[in-house]
Amino acid sequence: MNIAPEILALHDDMRQWRRQLHQYPETAFEEIATAQLIAEQLQRMGIEVHQSIAKTGVVGVLNRGNSTHSIALRADMDALYIQEQNQFAHASCHHGKMHACGHDGHCAMLLGAAQYLAQHGQFDGTIYFIFQPAEEARAGAHQMIQEGLFEQFPAQRVFGMHNFPDIPVGHFAVKTGAMMASFDCFEITLNGQATHAAMPHLGQDVLVAAAHIVTQLQTVVSRKINPADSAVVSVTQIHGGNTWNALPESAVLRGTYRSFNDFVRTQLEQSIQHLAKTVADSFNMTAKIHFNPENPGYPVTVNTPDETASAIRAATVVAGDDCVNTNPTPSMGAEDFAFMLQQKPGCYLWIGNGSSDGDCLLHNPNYDFNDEILPLGAAYWVKLIENELHC
Repeated sequence: MNIAPEILALHDDMRQWRRQLHQYPETAFEEIATAQLIAEQLQRMGIEVHQSIAKTGVVGVLNRGNSTHSIALRADMDALYIQEQNQFAHASCHHGKMHACGHDGHCAMLLGAAQYLAQHGQFDGTIYFIFQPAEEARAGAHQMIQEGLFEQFPAQRVFGMHNFPDIPVGHFAVKTGAMMASFDCFEITLNGQATHAAMPHLGQDVLVAAAHIVTQLQTVVSRKINPADSAVVSVTQIHGGNTWNALPESAVLRGTYRSFNDFVRTQLEQSIQHLAKTVADSFNMTAKIHFNPENPGYPVTVNTPDETASAIRAATVVAGDDCVNTNPTPSMGAEDFAFMLQQKPGCYLWIGNGSSDGDCLLHNPNYDFNDEILPLGAAYWVKLIENELHC
């Protein structure tokens, strides 16, 4: 690997930042201490700092030379509502919350790159270091954009990076086009006549109807979507009833659907709505369907060709030709960085986190970011900037 000695010398600092963030995780739009740590470190480096964008977002600005070219680098800050099961010293101190997706590592790598670029970087132009809140299903990127992110910080291109278990340490993966799926939620509320459990004929059983909807939703992808297209529909919650001997008057089903293009995304929404209403009608009850009831759905994460080529060049210099997969299988996971890619050309890349043995999977209570990749991620950011904003 081709990593500057000055970046390797920052490994201990990045590890310390990462583990502090891991130990004190904060969830969407509550990343107050996280944002403060990041802002303090950026200020220490001599980087101009802007705070409170989308409540807790932080943007650092670093100018050098006379060029009008500019690039934004983005890291996500928020943790998940997961109870950590790890027992190491830096395990979460906040009950029910943990960095189970590696956003702690993403912040540490970008801070490391910022420090190197502030002290040693050879570039001509402007770098915007975006530390974004609320990536996990709360659309923090969308909120930052709505509050004028790119008007205040007019980057010409934007780049993101995420760790990925089971991609080997020292490797990257990236491709042009769809990298991550869209993400949408649905909520189906069934309403019927409540009745005694011993007298079901006097009412409508919303729980039986809910069970039918769960089963029928599994036919949406297999029978409504072209087999050549990828899609998934999953029911993730069912709520209804609160006693042993009564059939409730209502039940709520919630879930998610994902795809890699807008046409299929629309097909899924229409099919879910039609199916829920049809099943409810067959049981002589009503169904109300809401899509994305709390937040906007996430669009498909689409990398643009020129920026993907830039990412590949930088990753190849750092890791070597054999360690950059330029045709990975896209993930059905979703990423709100997609909102930024709707505004600016850019690229979203995966960095290998190593083996997932021991349940070290994303969104798993045993996950932990691999500190050994911190210098590699920082070196990628640095090489990307020095390549694209060359003097």
